[in-house]
Amino acid sequence: MRILVLHGPNLNLLGQREPGIYGHLSLDAINEALQSLAVELGGTLNIFQSNSEGALVDAIQGAIGACDGILINPAAYTHTSVALRDALAAVSIPFVEVHLSNIHRRESFRHHSYLAPLAVGQICGFGLDSYLLGLRALFNQIKIPHH
Repeated sequence: MRILVLHGPNLNLLGQREPGIYGHLSLDAINEALQSLAVELGGTLNIFQSNSEGALVDAIQGAIGACDGILINPAAYTHTSVALRDALAAVSIPFVEVHLSNIHRRESFRHHSYLAPLAVGQICGFGLDSYLLGLRALFNQIKIPHH
């Protein structure tokens, strides 16, 4: 099983950016944990981070025929990007939205996700575990589709 992992804007600064909200783990540490879990689950990951909305859209479109699922932390684009929403709708690849922090306990503008209505599910508020739970759920969803 092939999964595209997408990290949105500012996630390259994890470990130094607002550790009280996002924790002390670096993006590299998160990716290493995801790679280990993927091996355990029998899958492979293609991991990509960008601060550019267009680059993330290109990565989503590039997943057609190349990936079975997408694990995405759209970060700030969660609340603003119709472009990411439309790209995910267009490719029809199952995806799980994840967030390190609980976006529903933060500023009100962070409570809305343009992506969540299209997602298999959304996991937020568990730090690294949001990613790991999301990857495990995505694998299970693809192996045994639940309509």
